Amino acid sequence: MTVDFKLPDLGEGIHEAEIIAVKVKEGDTIKEDQPILEVETDKAVVEIPSPYGGTIAKVHVTAGQLVTVGSVMVSYNLGTDKAAAPAQASAQSAAATPAATASTQAATSSRPAPAVVPAQLVAAGNGKNAVIERDRSRPVPATPATRRLARELGIDLYTVAGSGPAGRVLKEDIMAYAAGTLESRMQASTGPGKTSTAPAQPSMKDKFGGTEVAGGGGPLRSGMGTAEAVEYPDFAKYGPVERLPLKSIRRKIAMNMTQAWTHIPHVTHYDEADVTALSAAIPKYEAEFAKRAGNPKVRPTLTVFALKAIASALEKYPQFNSSLDENTGEIVVKHYFNIGVAVATERGLIVPVIKDVDKKSFFDIAVELQEIAEKTRTGKIELERLSGGTFTLTNIGAIGGTSMSPMINFPEAAILGMARASQKPIVKDGQIAVGTILPLALSFDHRLADGAEAAYFVRHVVERLEDPIRFLLG
Repeated sequence: MTVDFKLPDLGEGIHEAEIIAVKVKEGDTIKEDQPILEVETDKAVVEIPSPYGGTIAKVHVTAGQLVTVGSVMVSYNLGTDKAAAPAQASAQSAAATPAATASTQAATSSRPAPAVVPAQLVAAGNGKNAVIERDRSRPVPATPATRRLARELGIDLYTVAGSGPAGRVLKEDIMAYAAGTLESRMQASTGPGKTSTAPAQPSMKDKFGGTEVAGGGGPLRSGMGTAEAVEYPDFAKYGPVERLPLKSIRRKIAMNMTQAWTHIPHVTHYDEADVTALSAAIPKYEAEFAKRAGNPKVRPTLTVFALKAIASALEKYPQFNSSLDENTGEIVVKHYFNIGVAVATERGLIVPVIKDVDKKSFFDIAVELQEIAEKTRTGKIELERLSGGTFTLTNIGAIGGTSMSPMINFPEAAILGMARASQKPIVKDGQIAVGTILPLALSFDHRLADGAEAAYFVRHVVERLEDPIRFLLG
């Protein structure tokens, strides 16, 4: 018996993935849980194991292809009825799913089959954006939040098939529809004769997702809050150009940054911390941390102390540990302190989260910080460690720079940026001395906090970094 394996739901908010490697070929005999695919989502690289044991009848995807949740990846020949039992159950589940939802527009392998959508909603058409016919004299069943999302993405609700009870349109349906629209437009815009003859730029290809392939990018305006097309000049008229698809992590970054900038009124407060004493103390305990952790890379860095100082400040100033729910007009204050740490990778900026920072020791934070940084850079960070953040810390000190204006990680309320700590002349007890000065910049949502509160928040952090002994004793 032949059964199809579809791209499963890989986590909250993940609707598509890029095929990095296909580890099987047609005719291969494989075992259950054997890795068959490696995919890159907008958050991490994920290895997908086989749900069955059997023979690969057909491979439907290739490396470099962009696929959405619910897309058929591999077909199996399971051979016996006994082995086919899981497949039959899967097939029966799929049969209960309406045609509009069975398309990759909104399917997820882990979600129960939705209620049957009225037949008049589905018209002819294949793929993620089959034309949906609805009675426009009647409202589309959807929550206010879903309607708002559709407006922001420039999507007509009457054209989206709903996978909820009685055909209700869910947020997932809107996002899947938008993803399908991007892919369709990209496919229409690529093809023979549409790429430039400019010399290859490997470093750029590595950053933006490799060579141009079908399904690899597409217009972003439907995901950025405006339906209006933008006119661009003919860049090729002035010299050689190369068009690279904006996809995977880089496309997600682009959309998230636009969302943050358009939804949050940013204000940035700047300050400095004299970390002379802390910088002098850190080297004394590096060997102890490394020995205790059994890892020479585990160190008590400025970032470790900053994370603990931020958690202390968030306890005292909870407005910076909140979010504004625009749908209900409510401020959501989180009574837990999960701090994201921005990590620069070859694929873009990724923010893994250290949870319950207030409950962990400096040593525990140092160990976890080293672990998540290494896993993130190698693309092996677990998906559950990329969500649940309440505040973000970004540190460009290792690279350089005297200051920055960091952008808030939506839907959080604030982000603290650290620049390079460097020696500078300072006035201490009426005398000129040399101190190690750490520039800090707090960008915050001005709807949730005022400038004075931001200043108090940063001073709270500064005081703990400037007097580490008192911080530890406190």
